[in-house]
Amino acid sequence: MKIICNGETKEITPDTSLEYFIRKMELNPDTVVAECDGRIIKRDEYDTLVLQDGNVLELIRFVGGG
Repeated sequence: MKIICNGETKEITPDTSLEYFIRKMELNPDTVVAECDGRIIKRDEYDTLVLQDGNVLELIRFVGGG
């Protein structure tokens, strides 16, 4: 299956959750805002949302600093 993440095509396996995908991208789900097909996904949905072939994701990572 293929999805688009931040403009790049990514290959995923069936039944891949959003949370698993974020971790596989070496990101911390607690510091990422995700949009899937134009809809902002709530953090508590990351582990239940199963990605589908053709989904378009935007992952925005927040970085703190001073």
